[in-house]
Amino acid sequence: MHPAFRKLRLPVIAAPLFIISTPQLVIAQCKAGIVGSMPALNARPPELLDQWLAEITEELAAHDRRHPEAPAAPFAINQIVHRSNTRLEHDMEVCARYKVPIVITSLGARPEINSAVHAWGGVVLHDVIDDKFARKAVEKGADGLVAVAAGAGGHAGTTSPFALVHEIRRWFKGPLALSGAIATGDAVLAALATGADFGYIGSAFIATEEARADAAYKRMIVESSSHDIVYSNLFTGVHGNYLRGSVVAAGLDPDALPASDASQMNFGSDRVKPWKDIWGCGQGIAAVTEVQPTSELVARLTREYRTALRRLSEAALPA
Repeated sequence: MHPAFRKLRLPVIAAPLFIISTPQLVIAQCKAGIVGSMPALNARPPELLDQWLAEITEELAAHDRRHPEAPAAPFAINQIVHRSNTRLEHDMEVCARYKVPIVITSLGARPEINSAVHAWGGVVLHDVIDDKFARKAVEKGADGLVAVAAGAGGHAGTTSPFALVHEIRRWFKGPLALSGAIATGDAVLAALATGADFGYIGSAFIATEEARADAAYKRMIVESSSHDIVYSNLFTGVHGNYLRGSVVAAGLDPDALPASDASQMNFGSDRVKPWKDIWGCGQGIAAVTEVQPTSELVARLTREYRTALRRLSEAALPA
């Protein structure tokens, strides 16, 4: 296991949630023993990122001094490396000052970004939806991958997690996280059984007390299931999964959404904005039955993970 992940008490990386993840959520996730993360773009104005990283690093260091027996897990910052992100240079400079342990890159793989992270001793995970993009990411210097399979929230692919992990593991031995409808400890164990090192969980953390999400958003997750997820590229130009109820609330027919120009990134219109009005969510949300503190969610995941391990051990075939 890479040294950056040795402090994890559960093999889980919390996905960076656009708009929703802030230091409060990241700190709670790390204290609970999983990798906490947030997009750099959530800090607005850009100058706020410095303040947020100071808050995260100082609070986690204080936690470690108080609880040497249960140190906090490392945190990650997500960088959108698409050329449309005009803040990237600024945000990378801030991350360098704080020597961010893990950087999750999205929407493009750029060698210079990977080199910059390696220069301060950080680890780069790049999210991919298929084997072709996985190979490109590693060729350009990514240390690890996030396999975004069918059922994941937000921008997601359509490949089965079994197929996607198998294809990547045929040639890649580095850190690998699996994303796609993971919201229980059983599913985390299943991710490891497929060959991944971590479960990558996003949607379940939207319905936590620390998440900066509208109360109606959290309530809709609690009340919804996989049937309530709509897959479309209309809202950003990239295919993703969204809550049907939010699409209806925006005055659109979720069963008759037109396609967007896949060659163009877009960020909605004045009337409908993705993430703010159209709420991203994955297919695993039937497991989310209440809004609760992050610590309690991670405790539930841990109990389920351990129970699944015992059940698997008891069901093992004789040698």
